[in-house]
Amino acid sequence: MPPTIFGLPTHPLVVHAVVVLVPLACLLGLASAASPRFRHWARWATPATALVALALVPVATDSGEGLESRVGHNALIEQHSELADSLLPLMAVLALFVVVLSVLHRRGTRGVATIAVAALVGLASVATLVQVVRIGHSGANAVWHGTPAARAGGGD
Repeated sequence: MPPTIFGLPTHPLVVHAVVVLVPLACLLGLASAASPRFRHWARWATPATALVALALVPVATDSGEGLESRVGHNALIEQHSELADSLLPLMAVLALFVVVLSVLHRRGTRGVATIAVAALVGLASVATLVQVVRIGHSGANAVWHGTPAARAGGGD
């Protein structure tokens, strides 16, 4: 992983894609779980978004580890890093359930199996969304804690 892209640290650039695509995958997953009509409408978008988000998570983690080695350790960065390590398994579970729900929908499967998988998509979506917010908050706290901007805003 290159440490910079066009002179900018790779991690913040990749993280912005993750911060958009993971919540989008979660929201598409929730809507697909709740509505067969939406599931049909977003039949390609939901699994594609989930799979692209899944692919970007390890890139963000790897670039974060590289950035961490250059800026040094502190408790806030360590907390952010530990939280971030949990995103890949959550996103993998979400992507798996979204793909299974999509396959069931394409096959016209209805009933208990579809309801169960839809419920799992919903649970995985909520868990992943909550975790990505926690990770983002801890990352912002690690970057901004103690800065004049944080003190001015009362975020110290």
